Amino acid sequence: MPKRVVDLRTERPCLDIASFGRRGPEAKLTPSEVALIARTVRRVPEVMIKVSGGARTLQGVGAHFDYIGRKGLNEIETDMGERLMERGFEKDLMLDWDLDVDVLRRHTDRAIARGRKPPKLVHNVIFSMPKGTPSDKLAAAVRAFAVNQFALKHRYAMALHTHQSNPHVHLVVRAISEQGVRLNIRKATLRDWRQQFAAHLREHGIAANATERAVRGETRVAKSDGVFRSEKRNSSTHVRAKLNSYVFRDRNQPEPGRATLVATRRDVEQSWYVVHDVLELEGHTEVARDVRRFLAQMLSPRTERQQITLDVLAKQEAKRTVYPPRTR
Repeated sequence: MPKRVVDLRTERPCLDIASFGRRGPEAKLTPSEVALIARTVRRVPEVMIKVSGGARTLQGVGAHFDYIGRKGLNEIETDMGERLMERGFEKDLMLDWDLDVDVLRRHTDRAIARGRKPPKLVHNVIFSMPKGTPSDKLAAAVRAFAVNQFALKHRYAMALHTHQSNPHVHLVVRAISEQGVRLNIRKATLRDWRQQFAAHLREHGIAANATERAVRGETRVAKSDGVFRSEKRNSSTHVRAKLNSYVFRDRNQPEPGRATLVATRRDVEQSWYVVHDVLELEGHTEVARDVRRFLAQMLSPRTERQQITLDVLAKQEAKRTVYPPRTR
């Protein structure tokens, strides 16, 4: 997955702190804006929505349904309120969604002649929150989100998984709506979905927020599923190749993206200082104090090279702690 640095000068983030200080002298922060600022500086848990691909074949759709159903061990909830758990339900569900018709529609002579990759039949989306989040309320929030976003438009099914470290919900959405409109998930789409999901969680009593990493002072590089999981097992060839490149070839080479990273951080900090002054001027002294604390605790921006190097050093230090050197 390519690196993406949010440039607040050209992209509109979920928490547009830069705009809060550029209003007229009579303009004031709304209660919802103050609440959003407070959640961010108090580091309320951030929601996570991830598109984990999507199946382009009927076999792929069936395999994914079987996976989220954990081969008959996990319940699947459909948009029609059905609760499916027995093995083999995926065949009936795919027929009910007319996915076989979607396959025929996309195999036009023009598409076949041009060798195009077939479009997705379904989108696979994961909604998750940190460990300790009540799983029943998480599922209720995703259910409310799905009804609000897809009811009477896109067929969908969801499955709650609680067997791993953090609870999460798999949502499978048919790519073609009942009206024949294709669902295209873009960055702006995910940004809007995160805000909606966080709002539904808060309605169910779960503290949740949805902001950009850059606004929170985070510079972590997004990684694909394969790289993330292999890195957790300390067997990532991607990270090893990057580290070798940094150590043996690119040690003295300028780091790509560093200038943009530093400029973005400078804009973020300046905007937060303006927000702090506006909050104090309007009497929100407690939130302003939290903003000062938030800025003081904000780590310096790190490039991918710096982050990988720090991770390697931390792992080496952990090994020395577990296996202290022999004294004799």
